Amino acid sequence: MRKGISLLLSLTLTVGLASMGLASTPGVLTIWADDTRAPVFEALGEEYTAATGIPVEVFEIPFDDIRGELATAGPVGEGPDIIIGAHDWVGELAADGHLMELELPAGLAEEFDPATLEAFSQVGPLYGIPYAREGIALVYNKGLIEEAPETWDELVAFAREFTNPGVPQYGFVVQNPDPYHSFPFISALGGYIFGFDEDGVMDPCDVGLDNEGAITGVEYMVELFEEGLLPAGIGYDEWLGLFEEGRIAMAITGPWAVPSMQAAGQEVGVAPIPLIEGQRPLPLMGVQGVMVSAYTENPALVEDFLFEYFVTQDAMLAMYEQDPRPPAYFPAADAIVDDPILEGFIAATEGATPMPGIPEMAAVWGAWTDAMELIGLGELSAEEGLTQAADDIRDTLDCE
Repeated sequence: MRKGISLLLSLTLTVGLASMGLASTPGVLTIWADDTRAPVFEALGEEYTAATGIPVEVFEIPFDDIRGELATAGPVGEGPDIIIGAHDWVGELAADGHLMELELPAGLAEEFDPATLEAFSQVGPLYGIPYAREGIALVYNKGLIEEAPETWDELVAFAREFTNPGVPQYGFVVQNPDPYHSFPFISALGGYIFGFDEDGVMDPCDVGLDNEGAITGVEYMVELFEEGLLPAGIGYDEWLGLFEEGRIAMAITGPWAVPSMQAAGQEVGVAPIPLIEGQRPLPLMGVQGVMVSAYTENPALVEDFLFEYFVTQDAMLAMYEQDPRPPAYFPAADAIVDDPILEGFIAATEGATPMPGIPEMAAVWGAWTDAMELIGLGELSAEEGLTQAADDIRDTLDCE
């Protein structure tokens, strides 16, 4: 029997299976996960129950609903012990008191990609245990272009030869006006969302979306719109369908798109986004992980389950197999060999900045999206649109 369990067994047996439900109950672990990750936690729960006698209930909640449901259900005693989600939920959930601070056992931090731990501690304490990181890269159809271009000029040259909107077919697409996917154009020449002070703490009033580098980078995107090489307002489902039909050679996207491309019979390659003026366009990094409800009735059980059963090579590899994204846990990442798709995304996201997780990010994304839409439609220049977005963000954050 693993540590931390013996003192709790009597309580568990008293509660029994009849008390299990959607909410945290003393002596019963309750986990909320989406349909993709739930099977892994169900298997871990069975293992945990077999070893300890402690029931584990896993409930499937749509990924995009978990954050809001915890904020609503947790304070009235109807929330779970553990949730599975994204690091950029932390700012809002922690600010409202919905998450429990975590502390890794001695030496365990060294086994994780440091950037993934930083992502879950942007607002101070550690609020999550990462299992995967993700970011966008240049995904290309090897049946249409044998090797990924290394420079932006090479990409544009190919796009000019291949693109024919009347077919339609495109040499290159990027989902727009989505800021997440257009961020590499901003970062390539020195743009950023928020800066950091001398101590490495994020400064939300240092907005870098309208600096010279950001504007110049987005002007490269504007040139694609103006030349007809990139359709304005193309959404995920539209471009992905064209890619699956062999009508798109290259796209900036993430690992979530690859399985359907392969299922459609396309041979896919993944590479870093080509250099712009010799500089690497870096994407934003998202981190997936587990967080603990501040309203849990079982803090000791949660700690035992997470650090003895979840933070293991086998569990992390199971998460990868269920949803292939670069593992945040080094022992799992090191065990994966001969996966060129994984290696491509790792190379493309090396040095990426974690998405900010401050509570006001919804307003930030909104102002930025509005600006990128007007830029794509040609109603605002890159400078006008980004300046408007940055000013709106500073107003939202009450920056002087």
